Amino acid sequence: MKLVLRAALLLSGAGLLPAQKYNGPRPPKPDIPYLVHADNLVQTEVSEAREETRNKEDLAYVVQGASSPAKTPLAGPIFLLQSEKIQPDRLQLYRFEAKSGHREVFFSKRKGNKSARSLRLSFVRLAQDLYRIEVIDSLENGEYSLSPEGSNQVFCFQVY
Repeated sequence: MKLVLRAALLLSGAGLLPAQKYNGPRPPKPDIPYLVHADNLVQTEVSEAREETRNKEDLAYVVQGASSPAKTPLAGPIFLLQSEKIQPDRLQLYRFEAKSGHREVFFSKRKGNKSARSLRLSFVRLAQDLYRIEVIDSLENGEYSLSPEGSNQVFCFQVY
């Protein structure tokens, strides 16, 4: 019996045994990240960021509305994504600054200016085209967005 158990442990550690089947909730729509709240999924706000040039070398990406209707109390949110077109590892997370009824993220090429930096994410494949995306560092209360690299499409949410 001990020999069978050892062999099973060795094979599972080597990745030769099939992975456990994912039985949790699934996103109802593809290519939209959903916040995970226990067994409930909350759709992120889907929008398109408007690009604004500032001072020749600076860019801001602006989303209308002072805050996102998609909210989470979790400082380390987890998302589920059913991927068809969006590659999960191309998603980047940015913090927005709320200003005058809109949200924006600012990028500068000039030294000394505060330029937005993407926050760290981890990605785990749960099933065929189903991915779990986790924020690695704790997020402060505020407005955030996941966005595919090279795209103005944004998936907004608020940490409160």
